[in-house]
Amino acid sequence: MITVSGTVTSSLPARTAFAYLSAFEHTSEWDPGTAVMDKLTEGPVAVGHRYHAEPLFRDKRQPIEYEVIELFDNHIKLRGEHRNLVAFDSIDVRSLSSGSEVLYTAQFSINWPYKLLQPFLKPQFMKLRDPALNGLRQKLESL
Repeated sequence: MITVSGTVTSSLPARTAFAYLSAFEHTSEWDPGTAVMDKLTEGPVAVGHRYHAEPLFRDKRQPIEYEVIELFDNHIKLRGEHRNLVAFDSIDVRSLSSGSEVLYTAQFSINWPYKLLQPFLKPQFMKLRDPALNGLRQKLESL
């Protein structure tokens, strides 16, 4: 499994940061690697809600269908499926004395036979990290 994660601090209160980030349809507003993120389920975010995403990977849009599988306190976890992989994205927000800290983690399990290419694909996934974290930081500070 390939894991990409990082932490961002914000002056926003944890509750405000999490309210924005748990509405996963906002992802394309801060992640330059996500061209499309459409909410497929109506209403406030809840376990079972679905999203259609088109992240850019190696300059191509890769359609992934996500579903919220965990949602509690300041934590959300989604499971995404693509024909070549399964992705797990989680966001955890905690309070700091001067705002909040966001931990974003994305895990990718490559399906067979592409699993053999995992050592060569890992650097491509890692390239997505810093632009996403920078976009997240900038977006939270603009709210």
